Amino acid sequence: MKFTSDSTQPTASPQGSFIPMLLIGILFFVFGFVTWLNGALIPFLKIACQLNEFEAYLVTFVFYIAYFVMALPTSSILTKLGYKMGMTLGLGIMAAGAGLFIVAALVGHFATFLLALFVLGTGLTLLQTAANPYIVCIGPRESAAMRISLMGIVNKGAGFIVPIIFTAWILTGMEPYSETSLASLSEAQRQLALTELANRLVQPYLMMMFVLLGLMAFVWFSPLPEPELGERVERTQADWKATLQYPQVILGALTLFCYVGAEVIAGDSIGLFSQGLGVAHFGMMTSYTMGFMVLGYVLGILLIPRWISQQTALVGSAIAGLLFTLGVLLSDSQSQALSELLLGWLGVLPVPDPVLYLALLGLANALVWPAVWPLALEGLGRLTATASALLIMGIAGGAILPLLYGYIAHSQGDSQMAYFLLLPCYGLIFYYAIWGHKLTAKVASSTAMVNE
Repeated sequence: MKFTSDSTQPTASPQGSFIPMLLIGILFFVFGFVTWLNGALIPFLKIACQLNEFEAYLVTFVFYIAYFVMALPTSSILTKLGYKMGMTLGLGIMAAGAGLFIVAALVGHFATFLLALFVLGTGLTLLQTAANPYIVCIGPRESAAMRISLMGIVNKGAGFIVPIIFTAWILTGMEPYSETSLASLSEAQRQLALTELANRLVQPYLMMMFVLLGLMAFVWFSPLPEPELGERVERTQADWKATLQYPQVILGALTLFCYVGAEVIAGDSIGLFSQGLGVAHFGMMTSYTMGFMVLGYVLGILLIPRWISQQTALVGSAIAGLLFTLGVLLSDSQSQALSELLLGWLGVLPVPDPVLYLALLGLANALVWPAVWPLALEGLGRLTATASALLIMGIAGGAILPLLYGYIAHSQGDSQMAYFLLLPCYGLIFYYAIWGHKLTAKVASSTAMVNE
């Protein structure tokens, strides 16, 4: 059985798509678990490797820059090996990255941690390049955002769980490693304490390596069908040139650049930001952002396409992002009024209002990714894999923008006002939702022959 990327062609039945959806759902859980571990990892490595705020955000830079560097090579791999083999290879590369993390934890060297993160990001790039168009093509294109939203619940559900697990397993008993406690030790004692702290990562990443190897075998022996995206041929320079003639693909990649940067800032900086405001449970704060993202994905499943279109969801997401960013910038860091109003009845630990507005960006961000992909891939045919690679390159926003945020926050000494960086990001998302995705009509006729 094969799935077609053209919504005018017959699509797989619900029964026929269940196993592929289940397997891809497992992979999206892996995406979320590995990706959103960074939110808790940043404050941990900041202590273990004695980093400043700018250096700490090298974690996100190295992890996400792998998407930019490896996106085009992974497209060629998928063309030659197919989507199933590509997913299998991606899991194997991630297992190697987890193994490198164990080495990094044993030697306690920050550069080795960064190398391990790059390898993990490379494996995820291959998985993402295969899995996202797979979900788009598994059924009708007009409901693609709903299917990606379902995968988003799995992805962000993992992102909700992992900071809680990491905090309970790794970030407990951190009192001996506070700045005051470490300052009272001799240099030899301090280095020994930091080595012991870094070694806490060995066991969890050893378990991660074995799980990834198990998933690698599971995908390889699974009955996962190959999607039919047109004749599989070697990508030529003409294919890349033809893809670049689609403005909605180029603008879609820029939109994803801004979106992923905003998403990573909201999910990965919230720990350090809340720690600076005196929040004791800072290691769990990424779970707040992920919780709101899960809520957003649930709304996407319920509303798209029955009640609202993918474009309307994207417009609403951009407006919400602008409003919540203004909340981060303008609210009082000493107030918890909003937190007590929204979260008090749930029994959730209160946080300062700017932190809650930052977490609410998860709600604004949830539907951007699932809405942009089908809009950007509309009418691409056999160029889908090439266009997907360009869109995946937009994930580099998760490398550049958080690092830029960290530089501004460190140089200006004001983490809260540094979030102004998010305003132009949501502005571009709004532009793409209203006008940018429609620009394909100007070139569609000139590239129609490529899709035959």
